[in-house]
Amino acid sequence: MAAIKPAFLRVIREMIGAGRICVELAQQLHAIEKAITNAKKALIHDHIAHCLEAQMDSGAKTSKATPAEFKEITRYL
Repeated sequence: MAAIKPAFLRVIREMIGAGRICVELAQQLHAIEKAITNAKKALIHDHIAHCLEAQMDSGAKTSKATPAEFKEITRYL
């Protein structure tokens, strides 16, 4: 997974200030967007793999909420 660097927005501002061409800015913004999307997917997959499976395996009352929670979190995929 690509790392999400805190300096991304600073770099974009510097590129704008330096008068970089729009194609370069669009490429940089696309890379940022892709990194954020990949991080979100990894978080959701990890939640499904660990938290929801643990709830289902435990047989606790919370397992009744598992299908609803699954539906809710997968909206963000």
